[in-house]
This record gives sequence, structure tokens and C-alpha cells, in this order.
Amino acid sequence: MLELQDSMNSKVNADWRNAGNEWYRAIWMEASEMLEHYGWKWWKKQEPDVMQVKLEVVDIVHFALSIRLEQNQSLEDTAELIAADFENSMQAEDIRKTIECLALLTLTDQGAHFTFISGIMKYMDMSFDELYEIYVGKNVLNMFRQDNGYKEGTYNKVWNGREDNEYLADIMKQLNGDSQTFQDDVYAALSQNYAA
Repeated sequence: MLELQDSMNSKVNADWRNAGNEWYRAIWMEASEMLEHYGWKWWKKQEPDVMQVKLEVVDIVHFALSIRLEQNQSLEDTAELIAADFENSMQAEDIRKTIECLALLTLTDQGAHFTFISGIMKYMDMSFDELYEIYVGKNVLNMFRQDNGYKEGTYNKVWNGREDNEYLADIMKQLNGDSQTFQDDVYAALSQNYAA
């Protein structure tokens, strides 16, 4: 995942480590979107959109990995530190408050808090294997977006009235994440739907 993240960031900007990107801002904004997908309004009936919540977890992981990569430690050392954070997960009394804790800590120190990401995953019964599979799928979508003009502003994120994340969720259900051609299969399926 660290290697894929470095590759994605480099596609956007070859000198991304020195660009001064505010990864922390992206994290708390994604946390807000996650809370919206989970539901928080007591004055109306809401059902959690589980897949969209999981996609927001994955989006946050993209930015958290970027924070850790900017620290310029070896990939092995960085991976070990992140693994230790996942083993020491932290949770508040419910998922909404756990999401808010993640956002608050991120705003406070502009850091990557895998302990709370792991806590959110526990509330969602989301394994690390599932995180990895969705991460790879979302990484492919991000590459697809870049290849089709996202940075230039020509990419259309809504296809036939549905956001590309929704198409990705459908594609992920149909494909085998363990396949050696998984990344290529996701990209091909995105291409087919985007052209339609």
C-alpha cells in the first residue's frame, strides 16, 4: 500500500514530498463525508451506507499513508509503525464519536492516526484484508481519474447519474481481489463504464 501510494502521489506531482500538501485537511474532510454516509441526523431515518463508509476509510488511509511517507523512513520501518498502530486500535463509545476523535486529533497535530482508523474499521467489521482490497481498487480509480483528466478538470466524476465511487463499489463486488490481474480488471471495468 505504501508503494502504491507513493506511485499515485508521484503521478499527481513528481515532487510531491516537497509540495507542502495539507494531507491532514483531506483526512478531516473525508471523516466528515464518512459521518454523512454513516448517518448522524437524529431527526430523520438514516441507514448507514456501509460500502461508502468503507470507501471513506480507504480515502483517509491514502492521506494517512502520505503523511507517513513524507517522514522519509524506510518503507519497512514505516510499515512496522503502521502495523503497530493497527494492533493498538482506539475507539470511543460509538463509531460517530470515533470518527470525530480521528478528525479532532488530525486537526490538532496534522498527523496520521491509524489507531483510530483501526477503531473505525472494528465498528464496521472491516478486516485488514478488506481494507487492502478496497484500497487497491480505489488506488486504481484514482489512477483512472488522473489518466482521464482529473487534475486538468476535464474528468467527469458522475456517470449516468451515479458517482464513480458507486461504480467502483459494484465492480469490486464482481471481481476476485485475489486475482493476479485484479488491478487491470478494475481499470478495464472502469473504462468500460466510463465510456458507456
